[in-house]
Amino acid sequence: MKGSSVISKRGISLRKLNIIMLIIAVVTSVALIYAMNRTNNLYKETHTITQDLLQWRQDSFDLKLASDYLTEEIRCFAVTGDRTHLDNYFNEAKNVKRREKAIDRLKDFHGDSSVIKKLEMGMEESLNLMKIEYYSARLTIEGYGLNVDDFPQEIRNITLSEKDAALPPNDKKNAAVTILFDQDYLKAKQRINEDMNDCLDRLEHDVYVMQNEMSSKLSQQVFIEHVLTFLLIGIMMGIVLFTRILVFNPLRNCVELIRREEEIPLSGAYEVRFLAKNYNLMYYTTKETENKLNYDVNHDPLTGLFNRRGYDFFLNNVDMETSALLIIDLDHFKEVNDHYGHDVGDKVIKKAANILLASFRSQDYVCRLGGDEFAVIMIRSDSSMKDLVTRKVEMILRKLNDTSEDETIPAIACSVGCAFGRVGIKAQELFKRADNALYESKENGRGKVSFYTNTNKNKNQ
Repeated sequence: MKGSSVISKRGISLRKLNIIMLIIAVVTSVALIYAMNRTNNLYKETHTITQDLLQWRQDSFDLKLASDYLTEEIRCFAVTGDRTHLDNYFNEAKNVKRREKAIDRLKDFHGDSSVIKKLEMGMEESLNLMKIEYYSARLTIEGYGLNVDDFPQEIRNITLSEKDAALPPNDKKNAAVTILFDQDYLKAKQRINEDMNDCLDRLEHDVYVMQNEMSSKLSQQVFIEHVLTFLLIGIMMGIVLFTRILVFNPLRNCVELIRREEEIPLSGAYEVRFLAKNYNLMYYTTKETENKLNYDVNHDPLTGLFNRRGYDFFLNNVDMETSALLIIDLDHFKEVNDHYGHDVGDKVIKKAANILLASFRSQDYVCRLGGDEFAVIMIRSDSSMKDLVTRKVEMILRKLNDTSEDETIPAIACSVGCAFGRVGIKAQELFKRADNALYESKENGRGKVSFYTNTNKNKNQ
């Protein structure tokens, strides 16, 4: 076939392209969902570690605070003899138990690590130190002459040495205070605090290590998530770009070429190329069919225009829904024949035919229906071209009235009726509308063009 070529088997297929892009998009989406789920889990773990760190710091604070609180209360009792301080001491030691609870929570967090075991050993040493504090409390009670039976069992079970028991009350008071401030007690207290601080520092280091690890994992996961997100965006943009390059642009070019009645080049996606090939086949078939029309059968021998047979062919084969139909009658043509003769009448017909042929586009169809009646099919025209049609008719009227080229041909005018196609309209209905518009032109003084409207649709019926 002239002007066409075979579609390459290696041409890009939209179906294959869509499948490939869909697979990539699905795989990327699944990976992105997995990455987002992984990020969410890491965030939860990081949040848990942060909450544990806050609780651990609170436990560490409680551990130190409780230990200092016990020391402070027992010393206040030894100095003042105020029982309230001793009650506070035993309430913390036996009921509140902040030290024990803090160690239990730290143990739940860190398990049976060496640090926790060292803390437990420090707790045992602190309990041993409490025996010295009980002894001081017993000396204080007897120094102030209080009833020992009114105090907890731990105090009642303490037995003073013979030397301390023989001391007078004031000396017992002094001895009670001295015990809690002497070097042995202070060194033991300091040793316990140092061991406890060392353990807590080690625990804090472990937590920071865990936080840094989780932070690093979370950063990597967020980076992966961003990469997958940008990849998915790139895929979507690629789909849009490929669709534009392989489908929309070729289709737009096809529309323009079809409007110009030209061959469509085979380019773009496989499906577009396939459509182009088949259009080209129909295009050249139509051209060959038009060329095979018998010129004498389909053309008027006087003017060379398409005759009634050609007009009927175009009316039934042209897309009249997107075309305009003009019906043209020469005004008072019978009088020309009667006054000048048929030879001059034939010259008027030829002049009118040449003017009409020169006034419209090469792709429009100009026909002589018979006698002084003409028709023009303007393809791809709509009501927005009313002004253009009016100007064309005015130019035709001026040329018909001009006798400067051949004074033997009298001036003449014409009346024109125009109707524009629309979706769903039949060719015969379009002809009736143009004929009604022509009737309106004749009724209103001739020598003009009228367009079909709802007001003139029934005047010639």
